[in-house]
Amino acid sequence: MFERKCCKDRGGYFRVLLVALGVVLVAGLCQTASAATLCVNPGGTSGCYATIGAAVSASSNNDAIQVAPGIYKEDVVIGHPLSLVGANASNTIIDATGLANGVYVDGIDNSGLTNVVVTGFTVENSMFEGILVTNASSVTVQNNQVVNNNKSLDITTHTCPGIPSFETAEGEDCGEGVHLAGVGYSVVANNTIENNAGGILISDETAPTHNNVITGNVVRNNPFDCGITLASHPPATGFGSTSPFGIYDNTIANNDSIHNGYQVPGAGAGVGIFSFLPGGTVTENVVVGNQLVNNGLPGVAMHAHSPGENLNGNAIVGNQISGNGADTEDAATPGPTGINVYGLTPIMGTVISHNLIKSEVDGVVVKTGAQVDVHLNNLLGQGAVGVDNLGSGAVNATQNWWGCSNGANAVGCSSVGGSNVLTSPSLTVPVH
Repeated sequence: MFERKCCKDRGGYFRVLLVALGVVLVAGLCQTASAATLCVNPGGTSGCYATIGAAVSASSNNDAIQVAPGIYKEDVVIGHPLSLVGANASNTIIDATGLANGVYVDGIDNSGLTNVVVTGFTVENSMFEGILVTNASSVTVQNNQVVNNNKSLDITTHTCPGIPSFETAEGEDCGEGVHLAGVGYSVVANNTIENNAGGILISDETAPTHNNVITGNVVRNNPFDCGITLASHPPATGFGSTSPFGIYDNTIANNDSIHNGYQVPGAGAGVGIFSFLPGGTVTENVVVGNQLVNNGLPGVAMHAHSPGENLNGNAIVGNQISGNGADTEDAATPGPTGINVYGLTPIMGTVISHNLIKSEVDGVVVKTGAQVDVHLNNLLGQGAVGVDNLGSGAVNATQNWWGCSNGANAVGCSSVGGSNVLTSPSLTVPVH
């Protein structure tokens, strides 16, 4: 796989998150009272436009564009605040065959772009991303189907011919189904993202990407990369930095990431947190309440491949993880793995808690030079390794359920691999 590749009180954060998410979703769909409503239908009848692009060009800030059922063969570029509302994702289709994207929210060429909503569409067949958002804030991508995109991908040469130069390190996925780059305070919610090269990509080649919420999405059957990827990339030329901008304070909550990264060995995890160059930064992100099942790499894979990288302070909490693959190459794990934390640079402040891990050979595998905290998880059972420490740092794995009431390494319980793993006291009943 070519990767672009002290604990805080998180409880209060989650409560604030739920309130904020509701506000963002409502606010994104409610524009000012003075805004106009434009309409689009395939025939351009009854005062409506025949193409979505024509309606976007004719609209003013904060207008709403209502799109009737039909097939629209275009690449819709949005450069000012508006709501783009399809009648229904099942029958309102943006077919971008031979075009770069289905929808591009372009904050690179429209500085300060904010308050954009895209909802109610199937977006398919684009050369690169189905939906691309760059250098924007307060964007809502909700209730869409993003399918069969990334058509330019040449998997035999690991290239994506024609992809824009500002998209770095994306040769193996053409930007995935939905891509946020340089995006803040935005929401990707309740979409189905399927049969693209990869699912959702969060990257930083043009600006920092931070304080976004990725929630309620079904991301499945994307064969060549992860279901959801947070990857610090080399900065693009001309964007004012020679070191990565960083990805931080994002929340990946309540998604189903199923059967991704399966076509090529080691292609993709359920959720990937990656950096591969000095200065790469993916910090203080939360992966909470997701179902991560049957992916080609571990359910959650954290990789820091070079010195001078920062993957500190990430939390993996309350996920259901099962049936995933082993990690590969320098981050290799002994067998199918629930969570892998690999860092050539020590990865500090990692919290792994309240996860239900089953149907794996290894529950949690750690190879880094810093302590990793693993508490209040259900860690497999007899014949499996609950925690395997392959690195020089310690693993504090107290207060876990090891598959039976007698604790790690007992008959009927999962075992411990490696050294410097603290397991006692352990739980005598499973975590619910």
